[in-house]
Amino acid sequence: MNNETELVQLCINAACKTKQTVDKWRLQRRSLDRLPSHLADTLLRRLITRRLLHPSLLEVFKHSAEEIDLRGDNSVDAEWMAYLGAFRHLRYLNIAECHRINSSALWPTAGMNSLKELDLSRCSKVNDAGINHIISIPNLEKLHISKTGVTAKGIKLLASLKNLSLLDLGGLPVDDACLASLQVLENLQHIELWGSKVSNEGAALLNTFPKLTHLNLDWTSVTKLPNLSALECLNMSNCTIDSILKDDKSPLKKLIFAGSKFLNEAETLLYANTNFLSFLDLAHTGLDKFFFLSKLKVIEHLNLSSCIMDDDSVEMVACIGGKLKSLNLSGTWISSAGLGILAGHVPNLEILSLSQTSVDDTAFSFISMMPSLKDVDLSSTNIKGFLNQESTDLDSLSLTTIQNLKQLERLNLEHTQVINEALFPLSSFQELRYLSLKSPSLADISLYHLSSVPKLTKLSICDAVLTSYALDMFKVPETLKLMDLRGCWLLTKEDILSFCRNHPQIEVRHELVTVLPFEENGHHHHSSPSRLTSRTTQATRKKEQTPLSPSFVDQRMKYSRDELLALQFMSLPLAKRDNSILEYNSVCMR
Repeated sequence: MNNETELVQLCINAACKTKQTVDKWRLQRRSLDRLPSHLADTLLRRLITRRLLHPSLLEVFKHSAEEIDLRGDNSVDAEWMAYLGAFRHLRYLNIAECHRINSSALWPTAGMNSLKELDLSRCSKVNDAGINHIISIPNLEKLHISKTGVTAKGIKLLASLKNLSLLDLGGLPVDDACLASLQVLENLQHIELWGSKVSNEGAALLNTFPKLTHLNLDWTSVTKLPNLSALECLNMSNCTIDSILKDDKSPLKKLIFAGSKFLNEAETLLYANTNFLSFLDLAHTGLDKFFFLSKLKVIEHLNLSSCIMDDDSVEMVACIGGKLKSLNLSGTWISSAGLGILAGHVPNLEILSLSQTSVDDTAFSFISMMPSLKDVDLSSTNIKGFLNQESTDLDSLSLTTIQNLKQLERLNLEHTQVINEALFPLSSFQELRYLSLKSPSLADISLYHLSSVPKLTKLSICDAVLTSYALDMFKVPETLKLMDLRGCWLLTKEDILSFCRNHPQIEVRHELVTVLPFEENGHHHHSSPSRLTSRTTQATRKKEQTPLSPSFVDQRMKYSRDELLALQFMSLPLAKRDNSILEYNSVCMR
């Protein structure tokens, strides 16, 4: 099966190699008409990715394609829609953020019997006239029209779409009268009303939707909810919550209250049915009472970021930690001592965020007792990289204590006090794929060491004192796909372009230039004949007109030539340090 999949991918890659190859096979109409739908959909996606799809080419797929995703493509207009209207088996069409789509362009969709889902989100030129075309799609089940130009009048017309199970009206002027007109949609299971004008009176009508399982009331004035017997997912972020779900038997699985204010904190979730609750987001609510946590027996994802939680409250999390997979404590008052309370109580924890907390290097010994961790965020903490803060010896490196985390894939150490030597243990992290660093304390030797991380896919090393020497000496891991060097002010545009010429498969980001990777066939993702983006090409031709980020300041202006040279030599690996690194690596490899 794998060989078959690889063969199919090779064929699709060959078919989408250039415009000339597309022109050769597009004439084989009879064969393309019999193309299985899943292959037609895959071929279409590849053509879209490589910017080889144009309106007339769509006709080739009208008898085979079932799913088309054109979101964000500003070339899509009425001509494209004219071809799409002839697709006989199209089930899913996504033209969200296609800003040239207007109401009249939707006319060809009228009567498309096979169409089940249509996404027009953020198509601002679509208004009530467009709704008149949409209501002629007889079997439509899912409709997304958030942030369009549809008014209350157009929303009321949607009552004729009796098969709707999902309706996204986010950011539209939905009021209580609009909601009342939609009560006839008895199959509605998911409704998005974020940013609407619905009040408590309108919310009281929600219990007339007997199958409602997903409800989004983010950024509304709703403070109370009726009992909704089928509700599984509720989003009331950025609301003022008085009382909800009192004496409720809803089989709640997911609750999102991020940024909300509770008028009665003591009764938070006190009466809700939490027997099935696996996801709870209370970020930025400012809660300081957590007695309700004891009810969350099956919780898997818990976000308490920016709540007033200290070490004394952590025990409440530890008591329900048996099934936790994701825990966000960023911006709380927790310290390394509090983390010690969690240790040993979260055996299934995979994602842990401690960003913007006061934890220090002693936390690593407790983190090492969480064996399932895959993603750890320690950005903006007191991490320095040494267990003994007075020592910089290899024996005191704190990262060595989490080498036992065999599943660790992501590590964020941005805005910490980690220095070059502290990164030495990373070479033994066999599964590490994503590493984020951001510190002016890092220099060439840090990049030299990261050459030994075997599965590194994305490396972000920003604001570091890197030179061309670091890029030349960097032994790029075979798996590396993206390298973020923004803020590395000693690097010149030519340094970066030279690195990209040697490693064309890597996407490189920097204020001076951004270079996208090549496909295996040697072509740019956007079918450009150059290896660089158009911005990069222009920068190569006109160095004096290189576009810079408004926030980017060339720090070299602060130094004399002699001072810059001194900085460069300071960042070169010294012989003694090289010997220490090699000795340490050899020990780790054993």
